[in-house]
Amino acid sequence: MTGKLDGRVAIVTGAAGGIGAATVRRLAADGAAVVIADLDLAKAEALAKTIGDQVLGVACDVGDETQVTACVAAARARFGRVDVVVNNAGLMTFKPLSDWTSADWHKVLQVDLVGAAMFVRELFRNVGKDGGAVVNVASVHAERTTAHCAPYSAAKAALLSLTRTAAIEGKALGIRANAVLPGAVDTPMLWDNPNLKSGAETVDKADVGQPEDIAAAIAFLASDDARFITGAALAVDGGRLAQL
Repeated sequence: MTGKLDGRVAIVTGAAGGIGAATVRRLAADGAAVVIADLDLAKAEALAKTIGDQVLGVACDVGDETQVTACVAAARARFGRVDVVVNNAGLMTFKPLSDWTSADWHKVLQVDLVGAAMFVRELFRNVGKDGGAVVNVASVHAERTTAHCAPYSAAKAALLSLTRTAAIEGKALGIRANAVLPGAVDTPMLWDNPNLKSGAETVDKADVGQPEDIAAAIAFLASDDARFITGAALAVDGGRLAQL
């Protein structure tokens, strides 16, 4: 039985845990060779060992342009090509608007937006004649947000705009670009949220999804099943946006 992503090579950022790790497992199960790009090389390599030879762990700070370029080069060296980029790496920090500094803003934007843009650029430069796909992991915060996380929300909103631009410019190269907007997902990023801990924000556990739910949507958008979908933003939130 063939997989929907047989022969494809995907890079997933921030992929040693949470949504990223679930996505690596799903893409590999669907037949793709996958590069786990993560700050923590030991965790990336440990995850790769649990899956098989078609998965490679690479140390990568997505906020460092040279490391992004090196990650793509490593993917090409090991697997010969790059077809799919999943920009999952994200940084979310919390402060009132009055306390944010320029450095604070740049730190978040460098990871959540600029890093994604650099990986999109590298796919555009390296994609083969068969084209490829970008899947940007945004957030429901791109559309409706809460207090104290302005840079994260702004970066995720800008990521949707980047997705639309990539869809327009990628068409001639056969590259589709789409985004997923996760809602509340059972990961440390959710449960470590100080707004939840303080009670300023509440989440019904019945509305919390699993990383695999997001991974399934990402795998769909990366596959040929979504060949007529580009420039789209898919909420994968259990209906959370409808309630906020």
